Amino acid sequence: MTEHAAEPLAVDSRGNLLVSFEPGCEDSPPGDAPAPLALTALWHQGSVLMVHDRHRNAWELPGGRIDPGESARHAAVRELFEESGQEPDGPLRFVGHAGFVLAPRQRREYGALFAGAARDRRGFEPNGEIRAIHWWDLRSPLPGRVAQLDVHLARLSGQSGTPVGWHPLT
Repeated sequence: MTEHAAEPLAVDSRGNLLVSFEPGCEDSPPGDAPAPLALTALWHQGSVLMVHDRHRNAWELPGGRIDPGESARHAAVRELFEESGQEPDGPLRFVGHAGFVLAPRQRREYGALFAGAARDRRGFEPNGEIRAIHWWDLRSPLPGRVAQLDVHLARLSGQSGTPVGWHPLT
């Protein structure tokens, strides 16, 4: 399901826009902007892992910058563990490339979205970047601000041919 909209797919409180979503090929991001970011939607029994970022003061999907020489997949696994202490049970599934227009300079970039499942919830220790984690059912309210772009991407991770709560071990 490729999504391109005249209107953004999602907008956050900072003015960042999610403008497109391309299932495509993991190793071939769209070429009209850089693709420096990898995100993971990790599912456990119908709930997706959200992390509370201290700097943005918001709940979001775990993820971050792809290091030089690193693949998007490796960055997704690394960032997931660094931010939350969680690990997927089995390989991540590539979902697609999300196209962003980031405020305030209207910078365009893409992020690779991956999805996976966790059979067990591991312990979490707050760190300099992440204040807390929460397994969210996408319906119940979360305390504080929620990154709306990431909510849309979490939903897409469950709509791209695999049901929400997908588990590779079942």
